[in-house]
Amino acid sequence: MNNYLLDGFESDRLCFRKVNPSDAKFWLPFHEDPRTSEFWDGLPTDPTTACEQDLERTFYRYSNNLGGKMALISKTTGEFVGQSGLLVQEVDARKELEIAYSLLPKFWKQGYAIEAASACKEYALSKKLSHSLISIIHKDNIPSQKVALKNGMRYDTTTDYHGNPVYIFRIHI
Repeated sequence: MNNYLLDGFESDRLCFRKVNPSDAKFWLPFHEDPRTSEFWDGLPTDPTTACEQDLERTFYRYSNNLGGKMALISKTTGEFVGQSGLLVQEVDARKELEIAYSLLPKFWKQGYAIEAASACKEYALSKKLSHSLISIIHKDNIPSQKVALKNGMRYDTTTDYHGNPVYIFRIHI
C-alpha cells in the first residue's frame, strides 16, 4: 500500500485521484506547451515521448511506494486540471518528501497550484508522513517559487537536481 497517495482526497475545488493510462490524452497538452519545460533541462523534446515518460514515472512510483502525482479533477466541471502529489525523492543523498504540482497552462493563475500544494501539505501533516516537506524548484521558475512561499515554505538551500540548478523550499511540520 502506498501511504503517500492522496487518492480520494479533496480540496475546495479539486478531487485527487490516481492517474491512469487513459489520462495521457488529457496530459499531453501540458507537454505540447513549451512554457511547461522552459526551466527544466534533460526532458524529451517530443511531447508524446515526454508525456509517456512522465506517466511511466508516476506508475513506477505508485507500484514502489514512492508516492506519486495524482490527477487533479475540477469538482464543478470534471475537467483534468493537472497533477499534484507527494513524491519520495532523493536530494543530496538524503530521502525527502516533496510536494509536487504541475497544471495544464489553461488553469494557470487561478489558484489551483496553491490549493493542490496546500492539500498535499495538509494530507502529509494529518498522516504524520514526515517531519518536513520540500518542493524542488528550478532557480528560474518564479511562479512555482511563489506557490511554495504561499504554502508556508521557505528557501532552504540551492543544489543540483538531475543536472538542473534548483532551490529547495522546505516547511517543518
